[in-house]
Formats: sequence, C-alpha cells, structure tokens
Amino acid sequence: MKIGVLFFGVLKDVLGRSNETLDLPEGARVRDVLIRYSQEAPQFEAMMPSLAISVNREYAAAERALCDGDEVGFLPPVSGGLPENGDDQVQRVEQKVLNEVRIVRERIDGEAVAARLQRPSDGALVIFEGVVRDHTRGRRTLYLDYEAYEAMALQQMESLAAEARTRFAVPAVSIVHRLGRLQIGETSVLIVVASAHRAPAFEASRWIIDTLKKTVPIWKKEHFEDGAVWADGEPFPEEIRRPPGTAEEQSAS
Repeated sequence: MKIGVLFFGVLKDVLGRSNETLDLPEGARVRDVLIRYSQEAPQFEAMMPSLAISVNREYAAAERALCDGDEVGFLPPVSGGLPENGDDQVQRVEQKVLNEVRIVRERIDGEAVAARLQRPSDGALVIFEGVVRDHTRGRRTLYLDYEAYEAMALQQMESLAAEARTRFAVPAVSIVHRLGRLQIGETSVLIVVASAHRAPAFEASRWIIDTLKKTVPIWKKEHFEDGAVWADGEPFPEEIRRPPGTAEEQSAS
C-alpha cells in the first residue's frame, strides 16, 4: 500500500525534504514509519519523544494501523512562543459572525474582524494580537516566515473556537492566523472574543492563545542578521504526543 508522509518545521531540514510517498506492507503501523526515519536520521530519532503524529489530519498514536492512501504528518513542537517566564471559512448566524476562523497570507485587519463580531448585546470585546518583535534572546530579528499544516491547523482552530464558546459561555470568537513572511510590527495572530461581561472574555482569550501555541500545527522560522533558525516551541501536551489507541488497535498490538 502507498501512504503520503509530510514533514514540517525543523524536520524538513533534518530529512532534507517536506514530503514523500512510501510503499508499505499491509498491516503496517505508524511506528513502522517512525522506525524507518529514525534509522535514516539520528537527529530525527533524538526528536521522537517530542514529536506529535497525525494521520489524515487528526492526532494519532504510534500504534495506529495504516491504510492505503493515508496521509501521515510528523509534527515538531509548534512555535507559538516560549512560556512567559522564558526569554475561508466564515460561519454567519443572524447577520453576525459567531465564529470567524481563517488562515490568511495578507495583513490582518483587526478592526474589521472585531466589527464583524461585535453585537449590541456585548458589553466586552477582548482583542489579542500577537505581533512580530525585533529581537529574540538578544539577537536582532529581521523578519519571520510562518508555515502550517494548513488544513489540519484550520481544523484545530475551528475546534478551539467552538470549545471556547462552550467552555466560557461566550457568544462569539474569531481566530485569524497569518502565514508567509512577516515583517517587524506585523500581526501574526488575532483573537477576538465578544461577551456580555469582561471576565469570561478575558479568560477565553487567554485560554485560546495558550492552547493554540501548544496544539495548532503552525511553525515559524526566525531570520536574524547572522542566520536563521526554527523557533523553539512548547512541547505538545502528553495526550497529543501519545494519544490512547482504539480498542481495536490495542487488541491488535
């Protein structure tokens, strides 16, 4: 059987390619693909504990059985940024947006997004913008390049928006992330939360950006005066790196 394999972020540099097609025997599992690349590249093997795996754009375990035509993605930690202590699908309801979740390559217009979201019944509108700064760990930043496993990233962002509305009882959420080359001072990610009261709007906004940084497959490459590196990110949560297999998979292993 044939499967497609995708590499993102620093893994593209480690393996020297972004994708390929593999011929595998029937009954092969994700772990067989992991072993193949760990034998090819020692650096890949060293990174394995921190990688997340997707099969057909959903996070998956190493024991996941593969089928002909599956698409396997190997995802290094996403580069939403280090913890603070470290250095076009639009859904409209009743003429107002409840969720606006987009990935774009042009400048993000925060005012326009907020205007589409806000309703007369909203007493609070919390707007968070992640902006490209001019330095990282004492090195002068020239610009950033963002890339994503785009279809999966959009799917994860839509899930975040829906969960935030339920978890914090807020009526409307927008998440917009930009890809491509960004200059200093430009907005990379915009989160807007509308609510009748300020407390749930603040809480929802903070939860969305913190969760997005850990779970949505978007990476950035930082370009400095003396070179370029893929940005370090927070490790994927344990439930993503090692999700439980289905009962069928466990019984088959």
